[in-house]
Amino acid sequence: MSSEFLHHLAIGFCMMLVLEGIIPFLYPQRWRNLVQQLSLVDNRTLRIMGLASMVLGALILYLIN
Repeated sequence: MSSEFLHHLAIGFCMMLVLEGIIPFLYPQRWRNLVQQLSLVDNRTLRIMGLASMVLGALILYLIN
């Protein structure tokens, strides 16, 4: 792997952490309620949501590159 690729990967990871942290920082009680609701969702539904998220992300990356 090239140094440039690892640099871009690290930037992407850092941006993900920033974006993931916005909601818990701004609305901690809402975040807690959401996590409680997510704990009630069955595994199959969570897997489908995760797959849809990955496919959408890959599709958007393909379209912008």
